[in-house]
Amino acid sequence: MRWNMMILASCLATAGCVGNSMSERQDANIESSLQYDSVPCDQLLAQRNGLAQQYSLPTTAKPTFSNPAMGFGPFTPDLRSKAKRDSDKATGEIDAMNRSIERRDCGKPDKQKKLALPG
Repeated sequence: MRWNMMILASCLATAGCVGNSMSERQDANIESSLQYDSVPCDQLLAQRNGLAQQYSLPTTAKPTFSNPAMGFGPFTPDLRSKAKRDSDKATGEIDAMNRSIERRDCGKPDKQKKLALPG
């Protein structure tokens, strides 16, 4: 009975760290690109470029994930600095914007203009 209580207590103590874990916070950086589909292409391109410039990131930035010890991801505390967390969040936003830009062919000439005969 004593071992069961010790195991239960350690599980509860560890569960308190789960909301602040590295893997949970990194997963939160992934955003849906659908939210950007209503933003006009020129504004979205400017917004993406501005965000990339603000955080000194490439406009092709993609989120990265740390590789914690096998099975300990949910229990590894997030020890990144605030600047690194903000930069990682911006990377997720840039990636979502890029997926919307690519899906909608933003920044590319209209396909109709390519087919028009020279006048």
